[in-house]
Amino acid sequence: MTDHLAELDRLVAVMHRLRSGCPWDAQQTHESLIHYLVEETMEVVEAIEADADDQLVEELGDLLLQVVFHAEIAAETDRFTIADVARGIADKLIARHPYVFSEAEVPADLMSSWERAKAVEKHRTSALDGIPQRLSALSRAQKVIGRAASHGIALPPSSPDLAELDAAELGPAFVQLAQRAVALGLDPEQLARGAVREVEARIQAVEQGSTPL
Repeated sequence: MTDHLAELDRLVAVMHRLRSGCPWDAQQTHESLIHYLVEETMEVVEAIEADADDQLVEELGDLLLQVVFHAEIAAETDRFTIADVARGIADKLIARHPYVFSEAEVPADLMSSWERAKAVEKHRTSALDGIPQRLSALSRAQKVIGRAASHGIALPPSSPDLAELDAAELGPAFVQLAQRAVALGLDPEQLARGAVREVEARIQAVEQGSTPL
């Protein structure tokens, strides 16, 4: 544990020095770093998919740098520090896992329990609250479907043909659908996003008690 803390402290000190000694680092803002944050996140995903530990160590370091970089920028104007970031996530994890950090029983449905805790904590009134708007259509669909399930909202079942597809067939099916869209001169992402919006509208209707799915 001591080595872990020492290296993290060293990284914070290095970042602090860079902000005062490197012209490029000194001029960066939260906004200018956004595309680097997205890029580094995707490189972590690629390292995981490649099952390459050396690559994953490096990419996780690059991602950690982004966290430290943003905290350093905020600390310069007394907004918050890296300690506030660490404290916040630690407190959140403890609060959302009472069955680990107290005598509470393990809930039967862990995902639903997690979502309910988030809803109370963030004062959310809809299953769709808090889902980032910038997600790709497929990523947003995954979040919307998962949120609906955790809130007890049943969505219409898949068509019989799709219900028969297994894990090995799903990826190629997505690509074939994209090929079909392109052949029709359509944007697959836009089509999928429109379909997700329809599902979201159905969920909101159920939440408002105006119509069943």
